[in-house]
Amino acid sequence: MFSLRAVATVGGMTLISRLLGFVREILIAGILGTGPMAEAFIVAMRLPNLLRQMFAEGAFSAAFIPIFTRHLTEEGEAGAQKFAEQVLSIMLVLLLALTLVAELTMPWLIQIFAPGFDELPEKFAATVLFTSITFPYILFMSFCSLQGGMLNGLQKFAHTAAAPIILNVILVTTLWLVEGDDFFVAQTLSWAVMGAGFVQFLFLTGACHKAGMILRLTWPRLTPEVKRLGRLMLPGLIGASATQVNLVVSTILASLHPGAISYIYYADRLYQLPLALIGTAIGVVLLPSLTKALRGEEPGVAMRMHNRALELGLLLSLPSMVGLMVASLPIVTTLYQRGAFTADDSAAVSLALIIMAAGLPAYIGLKALTVGFLAREDTGTPFRFAVVSVAVNIAISATLTPTYGFVGVATGMMVAAWVNAALLTWTLHRRGFLVFDARFRRFLPRQAIACVGLGLVTWLAAELAWPGGTAANSQRVIATVIIIGAGVVAFAALALLLRVTSLGDLRMLRRTR
Repeated sequence: MFSLRAVATVGGMTLISRLLGFVREILIAGILGTGPMAEAFIVAMRLPNLLRQMFAEGAFSAAFIPIFTRHLTEEGEAGAQKFAEQVLSIMLVLLLALTLVAELTMPWLIQIFAPGFDELPEKFAATVLFTSITFPYILFMSFCSLQGGMLNGLQKFAHTAAAPIILNVILVTTLWLVEGDDFFVAQTLSWAVMGAGFVQFLFLTGACHKAGMILRLTWPRLTPEVKRLGRLMLPGLIGASATQVNLVVSTILASLHPGAISYIYYADRLYQLPLALIGTAIGVVLLPSLTKALRGEEPGVAMRMHNRALELGLLLSLPSMVGLMVASLPIVTTLYQRGAFTADDSAAVSLALIIMAAGLPAYIGLKALTVGFLAREDTGTPFRFAVVSVAVNIAISATLTPTYGFVGVATGMMVAAWVNAALLTWTLHRRGFLVFDARFRRFLPRQAIACVGLGLVTWLAAELAWPGGTAANSQRVIATVIIIGAGVVAFAALALLLRVTSLGDLRMLRRTR
């Protein structure tokens, strides 16, 4: 079932992880700033993370969970476990081969992924070294995705959602303790990333044992079900990971402009908070729930689930978008501006955040909209639309970046997300898989009015309360809290006054069928 309680469980764990992530980014910004070693480490983290999000958490999870859930429904836990063991054996062979090839060809990979870095030999060499250290992270994260897919299929969401907390705890602890020059700090962080992946793998192994899913290694065999998983993954590789593919393109273009990767990265960490908290939580909970409803031939239940998932996503993402756009400079300055992170850096990151935040509802909508196809084991349609969105991103970014630098990169990512979301919505509606019900149609215009009010109040509060970037940090913190608080109170009051939602509606979402 799709329920607010399940979304809150995933979202709550994600919130803890993201708050720790903010502490991590604040420390990195203060120690490394936006200099060469900062960008080298960002790329070293981004490459395995992109592969994790595209392969492990994107294409793999999108294809694995519906098949695992079907085995669970039709054959019970024993049949589902046998399928997972078959997948594990093939996955191990492929990942070991991928890791070996990547390690041997790392200089060429970095030239492709960050072509602008070779203008500074020290920066390029550091990036190659750091990425060679972090790359095995994808090995452990792929195993974690298999384990997390099984737990989510069993409707056990907490452990999978909690696993990323381990990474941030280890990285924050490392930053707190490490001393030395920028190169040594970044190299130590790279080793911490790889070690955190191993600890996350052990954590989820224990959770699977507790759930009765103890996987054994079997001889690798391409069974019909494993082949089906591969066929579903192939188009889903881009279909479920359009954001990551666009981020790859953006990283390549941004590497040609000094500082641009750092600006996009720090802005990305801020808008990722509502994206991960809302979008990822909805996608994780909705996929197995929608699959079960469709397997049980309950199209009406599936339709209600999809409407409520989109409603919940917009309820939280639209005000988040407006708040981030209006209060971007106070938020960025308060969180990041200290040590090696300057006022000019704050202005650049703030501008990137405004542009990227404009695409937040689309990014979150993609999580719920793509599920409408994945639950029906259709990965081809999201694949085709993702290709279109990537083409849009490349066209816009390549056109604007030579003149506007990181602004062109952020604009390309934002527009591409809206194009992808629009195509998915139109197709679901045309096929009869998504019809907006009366409750959703009442909700949307009222939500828009409440968000306009939120924006006006937040802007006024910023004009009155913000002391400027040169003020003491304590003053900036207090002012930012006042600005955000004023916006939250204004939106809550307008939402209740306009009956955007009600306590009764939220109680109904605790268990939606």
